[in-house]
Amino acid sequence: MKTSLEDTQLFDDLMKELEAFRVTISDEPDTKNTPDPFSARVWVVDDASVNVKVVEKHLRAEGYKNIQGFTNPRNALQRLETESPDVVLLDIMMPEVSGIEVLTILRSRPATRHTPVLILSASNDRDTRLEALELGATDFLEKPVDRVELIVRLRNSLSLKAHHDRLEQYSERLEEAVKQRTTELAASRLEVVHCLARASEFRDDITGRHVFRVGRFAGLIGLELGMTGQQAHLLELAAQLHDVGKIAVPDGILLKEGKLEPEEYAVMKKHCSLGTRVFQKMDPSQWVAFREHATLGGELLGSAQSPLIRLASRIALTHHEWYNGDGYPLGLSGDDIPLEGRITAVADVFDALASRRPYKPAYPVSKCFDILEENRGTQFDPMVLDAFLARREDVIEVQLEHADMEEM
Repeated sequence: MKTSLEDTQLFDDLMKELEAFRVTISDEPDTKNTPDPFSARVWVVDDASVNVKVVEKHLRAEGYKNIQGFTNPRNALQRLETESPDVVLLDIMMPEVSGIEVLTILRSRPATRHTPVLILSASNDRDTRLEALELGATDFLEKPVDRVELIVRLRNSLSLKAHHDRLEQYSERLEEAVKQRTTELAASRLEVVHCLARASEFRDDITGRHVFRVGRFAGLIGLELGMTGQQAHLLELAAQLHDVGKIAVPDGILLKEGKLEPEEYAVMKKHCSLGTRVFQKMDPSQWVAFREHATLGGELLGSAQSPLIRLASRIALTHHEWYNGDGYPLGLSGDDIPLEGRITAVADVFDALASRRPYKPAYPVSKCFDILEENRGTQFDPMVLDAFLARREDVIEVQLEHADMEEM
């Protein structure tokens, strides 16, 4: 059973929001978060102190203020524990720890994975250069270092890092926007589901809490049967729509006290197939006419391909099927009845027995459990019934938490 709620409509809505967000970000000045390049943290790692001093002299003369020189690469690696440079000028040939080793460590750390590294080397060893490039070296500077070339390559490297940092910040903000908007869309979609569930139930249950209890019971059964938390949650939501077809049943039948006449019962039985039709897509001409005046219908039809609505549609159609084949509307039996239909059948009947209706009083909880047991293997799947009975304490807790106001 798939559990994702990211259906086509949700995806389209999200993409529109993200495009608007992208435009907003793109309109912001590029210099808003651009750091002063001369304040960049520049590390020079070279075992020859004279080389470090020459590079520092050139950079300070250009205006760079935050320069740290290391003649022992181990000291530089130790400093990485507390600080990350903006750019590293790295000698490749060092006796104790080679530049290749330092570069490897820099690229293995998330904080310096994209830090520009300019290799300082007097070596023309092609294999060494290729190895450095493969490890992620940004550029090369020949020794002795030419001042003009040093300044230009360093400036280019810092510009590259600034651009990468802006992209990373943009990505983080975009990811946060995605999370926020996805949450909002999911909450909006669930609110529509809850409203539809209550609308169907208010007609013969003024509190509307029956649908929530049935949903919770179905979720508990799902968990007991080994469903994941996400699967059980989806089942709980879908089961709340099990009686949506009641919207099409006349009040004279739905609210009648006492036993229904055969022809009235035949009408009542249609609520299963009517419930399924609620979740089906209309053809294009019907859709155009309908969406002009039915916002709620638009929300529903926009979700018609979502896992939630497909699941709710199967539940609406099959929750009155009996395990022995004597149910309606299709006369399915055994495992031919979808598991979600067999689960909701137990949850729905239990709550109907435990609730007051126009045609009956609320039965004691113990009697409700007894009636379910009496119908084991006939109306109810024994496996599903056992799962429900195993959650008896949780079931009673749900009843207490979501009791009808008139029963309080």
